Amino acid sequence: MAGNSFGQLFRISTFGESHGPAIGVVIDGCPSGLALDTDFIALQLQRRRPGQSVLTTSRNEEDIPEILSGIYQGKTTGAPITLMVRNRDQRPQDYAPLKEVWRPGHADFTYEQKYVHTDPRGGGRSSARETAARVMAGAVAMQLIRQAGMEVYAWVSSVKDVDLKKEIGELDLSTIDATPVRCPDQETSARMMQEIESAKAKGDSVGGIITCLVRHVPTGLGEPVFHKLQADLAAAMMSINAAKGFEVGSGFASTRTMGSEQNDRFAAETDPAGHPKFRTLTNNSGGIQGGISNGSDIVFRVAFKPVSTISSAQETADKTGNPTILENKGRHDPCVLPRAVPIVESMCALVLADHLLLQKSILL
Repeated sequence: MAGNSFGQLFRISTFGESHGPAIGVVIDGCPSGLALDTDFIALQLQRRRPGQSVLTTSRNEEDIPEILSGIYQGKTTGAPITLMVRNRDQRPQDYAPLKEVWRPGHADFTYEQKYVHTDPRGGGRSSARETAARVMAGAVAMQLIRQAGMEVYAWVSSVKDVDLKKEIGELDLSTIDATPVRCPDQETSARMMQEIESAKAKGDSVGGIITCLVRHVPTGLGEPVFHKLQADLAAAMMSINAAKGFEVGSGFASTRTMGSEQNDRFAAETDPAGHPKFRTLTNNSGGIQGGISNGSDIVFRVAFKPVSTISSAQETADKTGNPTILENKGRHDPCVLPRAVPIVESMCALVLADHLLLQKSILL
């Protein structure tokens, strides 16, 4: 199976299945001497883990990270870093009735058509359980890019028809984790939670949008022509389970404007040494021009569809071609968004770490 690795210089390869012994990742290319905060890795995993609130699946995994290689006396050695979490709360019996049925919206059909012999337990390799590996790797990447001053924040900005109306500058991003839905606005969070709980009560699910912001981005990140920064961010985000859309800056809304409205005008300031320092007066480009970061904040949004696994009855077909009714008895999230916030942050950090190392290699 190809396609299990991501990145160029800062490169990760994930392994494991939903109901296998463990999920893990190998990070290759992390520079030596990085002091690694393992508590931060554990914190990010706790933000992603199942069973953390009434808004998530009842699968209860502790997700305690184990470091197998690449770290000595609290610092990276430059060798491949291997991180792993054990799968403890497995219930493969929940999936026994599904072996002969195509689940609507799931990857069961396409995986079996492609690979023939597959692991049907919880989707196997296609399960969102795999994202635990990305979060561990992303927590390492986050600590690397912090050395360059960058800060990454993601939050839920929409759940179905409930939208966060405030501009980014009006938000207190320190409150992202103040509610289970991970929206930094109390009133909007309450309405989002009602929407999710309502869907759960009906045996259904809802989707929405996550917004991501990167502050203190250096200029020059991004590689024309085929590794533009927004292209790699898009690839990273669209590789996340249930992701269905990506936009940067003004995104699709820019199609309804004129060029005179859309263009970010430059202004010059003088730095302490007396040299001109340039900035844009607006940020419609989302901090990226020509595929390269311009020093403004990077802003993008990721759309997530409603979770495919729902408990209400659905019409489908079994593998012999007969129509059947599927009633799922397993555990699932009524909305993926709260747990996807650290995944979006992690994939963003992986892209930025990779491009940071690429830029450093150019400037050597």
